[in-house]
Amino acid sequence: MKKTSLIALAALVAGCCCNTDDVKPFGTTKFGEKASLYTLKSPDGLTLEITDFGGRLVRCWAPDRDGKLADVTLGWNTVGEYETLGFSTGTLIGRYGNRIADGKFTLDGKVWQLPINETNPVPRHCNLHGGPDGWDSKVWKASEYDGKRLVLTLVSPDGDMGFPGTVTMKVTYSVLPKNVWRIEYEATTDKPTVINPTHHSYWNLAGEASGNVLGQFLMVNADKYTQTDAGLIPTTDAAVDGTGFDFRKARPIGSMSDWMAAQESLKPMDNWYDHNFVLNGAPGETKLAAEMSDPKSGRVLELWTTEPCMQMYGAQNMTTELPAKEKGKNLCQFAGVALETQHYPDSPNHPEFPSTVLRPGETFRSVTEYRFKTR
Repeated sequence: MKKTSLIALAALVAGCCCNTDDVKPFGTTKFGEKASLYTLKSPDGLTLEITDFGGRLVRCWAPDRDGKLADVTLGWNTVGEYETLGFSTGTLIGRYGNRIADGKFTLDGKVWQLPINETNPVPRHCNLHGGPDGWDSKVWKASEYDGKRLVLTLVSPDGDMGFPGTVTMKVTYSVLPKNVWRIEYEATTDKPTVINPTHHSYWNLAGEASGNVLGQFLMVNADKYTQTDAGLIPTTDAAVDGTGFDFRKARPIGSMSDWMAAQESLKPMDNWYDHNFVLNGAPGETKLAAEMSDPKSGRVLELWTTEPCMQMYGAQNMTTELPAKEKGKNLCQFAGVALETQHYPDSPNHPEFPSTVLRPGETFRSVTEYRFKTR
């Protein structure tokens, strides 16, 4: 190990108020970068394991109504599995979460072309989650860590995945009393650009590999959702009333499966959920986005955010061939649900949507909290 690396490691350890065993090796990326795994612990039981490889949430131990802990998020045990198995599992997404049509947008009169990394099924032709080597493929710098707080930073250079401007991104993970996990995003740029970071964790409040989540309850604080074309690009907002997207009152996730199956327009989504919900409340205002609950364990997860929208993806493409973290167990279709707080998909091509443009001298800020409770 180089002397400078030893000095950096010593500084990290000196700044920790936690046991240094809470930082563990997590493997090596396809680019040869070494990743680490960090543990964050709430005084009330919530325990997170997070890797600097893509800022992924690997494990999330949350108590049930009897205080028993279970890992309630989907993930894998090594860098290699995340690189090969996909599904954006547990990762930070950037520079732009969700889809940009044809990988193209115009900013200040100039057209920017991004990589096309979603082409299957055939109608899809877009840039998804920032491109094939987006922020999820990077090892972020752990600039601060003390067992309750982890600060990850990344400098995304001008032209990274085709996006303009050098963006400096800081993401702070904190565990707070009463089993709250807070994510704070902060970004600056040296040229006009677009930015839409999010977190892509999958939740199963009965515990990973416990079966599907169709019987778990979901409430989404949204009167509208965004309809899409066959390529999953937004067309227009529509009222949730009278549709399978009406989660304004908590109901089982799978309770409208017959309605979903009957919709010709949902065939490109396998007649399931991969949609943007327009949250009630003003952008920038902290508001309840969703509540998920598991009647059997009593676990409840509330999402609060300053973002205007939330994407729901129902894991309809997962299969029993996917391993779980626990040896000998596997995932399945609908093994979890992703609830991604963010801006609208394809916002750079829709001036009617809240802007995702970031300019020099401005600072992008966003906060999302995951509040774990029981009932």
